[in-house]
Amino acid sequence: MTGERGAPSAAEFEERAALLLTLRRAGVRDLSVLRAIEATPREAFAPYRFRDLANRNLSLPISCGQTMSRPVELAKRLEALKTGRGHRVLEVGAGSGYGAAALAQVAREVVSLERFETLAIEASRRLAAHGAENAKAIYADGLEPPRELGRFDRIIVQASVIAAPAALIQMLTPAGVMLFARREHAMAGARARERLIKLDRNEDGELRETDLGPCRLGPAIAGLAQAL
Repeated sequence: MTGERGAPSAAEFEERAALLLTLRRAGVRDLSVLRAIEATPREAFAPYRFRDLANRNLSLPISCGQTMSRPVELAKRLEALKTGRGHRVLEVGAGSGYGAAALAQVAREVVSLERFETLAIEASRRLAAHGAENAKAIYADGLEPPRELGRFDRIIVQASVIAAPAALIQMLTPAGVMLFARREHAMAGARARERLIKLDRNEDGELRETDLGPCRLGPAIAGLAQAL
């Protein structure tokens, strides 16, 4: 559960209302996702110099050469993940902490892994300031997570990979769901394309893939960043 925050100003209220309208127009229908986005002020997770743009449907640069996804893209991924109140969620790629904060509105617990120590520290601070007591950001390799974290009902990879990481599949519970972007091979000089993939594990441990269509996510990088 997240803690209480001060009420938004009239301008912030209007900006968030406009953002929700944008999400609805883009086809986001899950009320729990819409409420989570409404309750999570993006401006609190964006760099100060971009806060006036936070409630627009724009990707925003953050530290360490990374970006915050467009709100529509994040909302569609959260909708596809179908997270419930009883679920433990593992997020690979904490970034600013905004995705973890939104997930904390709909999940029992959120663990977000970040390979850049600077981002992990900043995300932890923002989550604490937001009052997201059931979410935490950890400095760790998201493609080879610490095994002591246990298993998760939902796993979301906020980056693209060639194939679903085996280490993450092992951490998925029976009846669990993993969401990731599969990076397709591209011709020389062309940009690689990504497809959003939903991986369902049934009670017998069998896996079923569903292609949810094109998406845009940067490539996942194994290991911990050495400089940041």
